[in-house]
Amino acid sequence: MMEMLSHDTGLWVAISFVVFLLIAFKLGRKSVIGGLDSKIAEIRKEIETAESLRVEAQELLAQYQRKQRDAEKEAAEILERAQEHAAQITKQAEADLDETMARREAQLKDRIKRIEQNAMGEMKAHAAQLALQATRTVIEQDLDQKTGDDLLSASMETVSKQLN
Repeated sequence: MMEMLSHDTGLWVAISFVVFLLIAFKLGRKSVIGGLDSKIAEIRKEIETAESLRVEAQELLAQYQRKQRDAEKEAAEILERAQEHAAQITKQAEADLDETMARREAQLKDRIKRIEQNAMGEMKAHAAQLALQATRTVIEQDLDQKTGDDLLSASMETVSKQLN
């Protein structure tokens, strides 16, 4: 056996390899296990961080969804108030228009009444003037010069008597 050990180099390489593996396992086991443990700890920490970030992101998402619902609700309320305000403005405009139309109608009626009164006055004045001219014409045709002189003297006497 010794002889075999002294001449066979392959055997020595195998033995030295096994010894190396045993020494490497004994010495490197703690560093490899420690490195793996630290790597596992890092991965756990990253998983915990990712989990907390996921929870935080979900909370932010829920918060933004609430804000969006609140904003939509507020927008609907603003829209409703705007529609009510527009309806009030429309009613007020219609009332103002009705009032303006009634006032203008009354003004037009007054104006028409004044125009009618003016026309009636002008017609009466014109009728009186025509009647006066017709009377003058009739008197001029019916009365002769002598009768006119007699009437004139009689009028003068009447006026002088009344003055005295």
